[in-house]
Amino acid sequence: MLQNNKKIEKTTPSKSIKQNSNKNLDTKQQITILTQKISKLQQHFIKNKKDRHSRRGLLKKVSRRRKLLNYLKNKNFTNYSSLIKTLQLRS
Repeated sequence: MLQNNKKIEKTTPSKSIKQNSNKNLDTKQQITILTQKISKLQQHFIKNKKDRHSRRGLLKKVSRRRKLLNYLKNKNFTNYSSLIKTLQLRS
């Protein structure tokens, strides 16, 4: 189990990413929140290497983020590329 269950702030990503289109804003918010949760789980796995049940949740989150990124890439490539640079997902 996770020892430090802290609520992830949903307001921080939305303030840093502002667009006029609500659809793109919502997708970008979902991706940033998933990225925060994934990084938190990665820190959890440094301490708990044998935690297989949480690893399944991590894989589901990574898959969901990948699908959302593909959707954003197909709909609006400029927002996709700016989000990738902001979150530093790919080099």
